[in-house]
Amino acid sequence: MTAATTTPRILSIAREQVLEGGRGLSQPQLLEVLRLPDEHLSGLLALAHEVRMRWCGPEVEVEGIVSLKTGGCPEDCHFCSQSGRFPTPVRSAWLDIPGLVKAAEETAATGATEFCIVAAVRGPDARLLAQVRDGIRAIRESGNDIQIACSLGMLTQEQVDELVAMGVHRYNHNLETARSHFPEVVTTHTWEERWETLRMVRDAGMEVCSGGIIGMGESDEQRAEFAAQLAELEPDEVPMNFLIPQPGTPYEAYPVVEGRDALRVVAAFRLAMPRTMLRFAGGRELTLGDLGAERGMLGGINAIIVGNYLTNLGRPAQQDLDMLSELRMPIKALSETL
Repeated sequence: MTAATTTPRILSIAREQVLEGGRGLSQPQLLEVLRLPDEHLSGLLALAHEVRMRWCGPEVEVEGIVSLKTGGCPEDCHFCSQSGRFPTPVRSAWLDIPGLVKAAEETAATGATEFCIVAAVRGPDARLLAQVRDGIRAIRESGNDIQIACSLGMLTQEQVDELVAMGVHRYNHNLETARSHFPEVVTTHTWEERWETLRMVRDAGMEVCSGGIIGMGESDEQRAEFAAQLAELEPDEVPMNFLIPQPGTPYEAYPVVEGRDALRVVAAFRLAMPRTMLRFAGGRELTLGDLGAERGMLGGINAIIVGNYLTNLGRPAQQDLDMLSELRMPIKALSETL
């Protein structure tokens, strides 16, 4: 057999350890996966898909997101066009309650089971929490029973308890990148502060959603580190974003992640977390294109954000729904999430 047709040792190990045993790969093992040559990419993606089907099943969770408070954030996350510290085109704005209800209705109409309310802040103040509370009440009074998640930055224990009381079932707070790389990405708060918020969220009984962005200058070693750290957190969901270089930010000239590298990362994350919901999020259209998105869905992904993102356009929701139909991937029903 030639080198190209011989199964690499790490894939044989992953088949036994992850597919058969349900145990995620370690950080050194993940680095081996990330360094697999291109000729083994198809085999890697096929294995990741088998893992997803065995430990998660065929269903795909569909989610829509809306920004309640956009721009003007005091933090200096170098990738983010919503930071008030950078000369980006994004300006501070608030969405009113009728607009929030309409966005939730439009999201539910796509068949999505999840609606995430997002705000560009370090953490929520009393005004923001009141807006979220009023918005959730209005959504429920409209007859919409879609699951509601929030992403409002770092929290105190009291704020965690308030969100639980509002009926928020899942909280998103991305670690963004590996602990060793985080100081290169953000300087106004620490990785550990983010981790502490996620710990409180989990202890309060909410589902934990935490992922990050690939393509911010991290090494393969740091990508493996990041996947292993997320696995240690044991999140219910991991959003996978790929950097969209935003005008005015420190990363505006960064190159877009190559599609093959992005798919390798998707598969590695699946092999690190066999039972976790992996969600395609921002940047997939730019990095992967239409065909790449399908390959990702067949390479470990089992959830997807449809429609637009916070400050960037996505694909029309119907395109993603059509893709799932063509791939014979059933959309998770709302009744099964309640």
